[in-house]
Parts: sequence; C-alpha cells; structure tokens
Amino acid sequence: MTELTIATPGPGLHEITREVVGWVVAQGIGDGLLTVFCRHTSASLAIQENAAPAVRRDLQRWIERIAPESTAYEHDDEGPDDMPAHLRAVLTGVQLSIPVIGGAPALGTWQGIYLWEHRRRPHRRTIALHLLGV
Repeated sequence: MTELTIATPGPGLHEITREVVGWVVAQGIGDGLLTVFCRHTSASLAIQENAAPAVRRDLQRWIERIAPESTAYEHDDEGPDDMPAHLRAVLTGVQLSIPVIGGAPALGTWQGIYLWEHRRRPHRRTIALHLLGV
C-alpha cells in the first residue's frame, strides 16, 4: 500500500493516471486488483475519457447543476461550496477497483483516472493505493 498526495488548484477533474500506473508497474505484480481510495469527503474519483478535454468540462458543468452551491444547505461550515462538495462526492464515489493485467491497470484506450476536486480553493488530497496480486 502507498499514498499519493495530489495538489489540486480548484474544482475539476485532475488526471492522476501516470502516478497510479507508475506505482502499479513498480510493484512487479503481473495480475491482480488495484484499489484506489480517496481519503476525503469533498473530493472523489472517476475513470473517464482522457482524450477530449470537453468531456471533463461538460462533466464539471453537469455536477454543478446537479448539486449547486446554495445558501439553503444547513451545513455550510466552510462556505457555500462545502455541502455541494459532499453531495458531489456521494454522487461520484471515493473508491475505484481496477483489474491489473500484465503488470499494469487494465484501462481502456481512452480511459484515465481522475481525482475530482469539488471545492473552490486549492487542496492537498491523499489517495490510498492498494494492490492484491495473484
């Protein structure tokens, strides 16, 4: 197991594929199962297209419509983006399970692994990686 620390400049999908794949390859395990876990309640994880940046922009606009900032939320301890960030993390999830085949995550041609920051201000996010081999 290891942990990655990812600095996020603000909201949006931040690709972490290179860091995750690099760690998996360094473990020398041919086949297995990788767990990627975001240790936060206001950020999440996603596997999404890594070729067209418009996909990420469209996803960001969609999540903002689904869980908008509002003064109507009771929980606003850290500002108006606090509760929407929690809702967005619930909707998108904090854990990924990825098969490892031939020593690398079995991602599709256009798939990338993303940390999805839901808060407006920069953060340092911790991602736990765990690999079980066969």
